[in-house]
Amino acid sequence: MSGILEGKRVLITGVLMESSIAFHTARLAQEQGAEIILTAFPRPTLTERIARKLPKPAKVIELDVTNEEHLGRLADVVGEELGGLDGVVHSIGFAPQDALGGNFLNTPFESVSTAMHVSAFSLKSLTMACLPLMQSGGSVVGLTFDAQYAWPQYDWMGPAKAALEATSRYMARDLGKQNIRCNLISAGPIGSMAAKSIPGFGELASVWDTRAPLEWDLKDPEPAGRGVVALLSDWFPKTTGEIVHVDGGLHAVGA
Repeated sequence: MSGILEGKRVLITGVLMESSIAFHTARLAQEQGAEIILTAFPRPTLTERIARKLPKPAKVIELDVTNEEHLGRLADVVGEELGGLDGVVHSIGFAPQDALGGNFLNTPFESVSTAMHVSAFSLKSLTMACLPLMQSGGSVVGLTFDAQYAWPQYDWMGPAKAALEATSRYMARDLGKQNIRCNLISAGPIGSMAAKSIPGFGELASVWDTRAPLEWDLKDPEPAGRGVVALLSDWFPKTTGEIVHVDGGLHAVGA
């Protein structure tokens, strides 16, 4: 029986650790029949080492999503490797330390600008860099952390995720005529490298211990990875501009 991504070609960003959602997305994508290519920054060698744990070999290319030169050559590099693309996974987020951890009111604009550029605007710039390879349409899937709320310690990453969510909706509007779907997975907290960079992450994650209807495991990125793979597949052919919550149901309940 063939997998739901049989014959698909997918670019996946953000594979930094075996515990990351992006790694499990890559593993599941391969298991479901996809050919994948990974991007990494600032340490491609780290991603290459982690990629050896995937079921099949995967090429890793350096990509700084704020670097116009890197973006400009992306289509050529990926095209040589895969010939085209059917899917793009945006698993990129960064904020300087002074934009996190309870410093919201004192964060300088330079740090806010960096968070917005890397975490939100890059969804558009990455997709546009890949667009020449998606001549037959395809699926763009990003990862967010529910921006409806002000989370403890999350500070300027909250507005950055809100911008990411809005960006995805506008991309869905403008790319639909090219049969390109743009959706997001809103995942619960995972003990990834990104999470470890947030001061007081434990306080934020503890909300899930008492409020999530379904038991949530900080050490299990696979449910979110499955959500990404499902949205990459043809099983959601008319779904775009959507945010699918994979958070144990916490988004649906009050205190």
